[in-house]
Amino acid sequence: MLRVVSFAAILAVGATAVFAQSAAIKQRKDLYKEMGAAAKVGGPMMKGEVPFDAAKVQASLKVYSDNAKKLKDLFPDDSKTGGDTEALPVIWEKKADFLGNFDKFITDADAAGAAIKDEASFKTEWPKVMANCGGCHKVYRVAPKT
Repeated sequence: MLRVVSFAAILAVGATAVFAQSAAIKQRKDLYKEMGAAAKVGGPMMKGEVPFDAAKVQASLKVYSDNAKKLKDLFPDDSKTGGDTEALPVIWEKKADFLGNFDKFITDADAAGAAIKDEASFKTEWPKVMANCGGCHKVYRVAPKT
């Protein structure tokens, strides 16, 4: 009987670890999806495909800043694999640099939020914020399948 209880305890601990791992991966994927949707707001405005809308831009920048703050805590060492993650191992090899990118992204999004008052300031500030995305994706994310 003790052997069965011990085995059940081991399974429970293992299942808890897997759940925690997949929970972090799912949370960060959800936050990144929200950020992707926010990026789709500004892109068409930059191209002149839709009119500039300051309220939508500010909402997108808030998503960036808020989500980046949350994301900093969603890369624990036990979330390197599983959950169909697109995170590359280099994240954990250069963790300080990786997390520093979030700090820069937050700073840039907040600064843009304060600076963007009209279409001209939007066209100056938005690219600075968006540059953060590509820099991180190229180094720390599995390349999308084409």
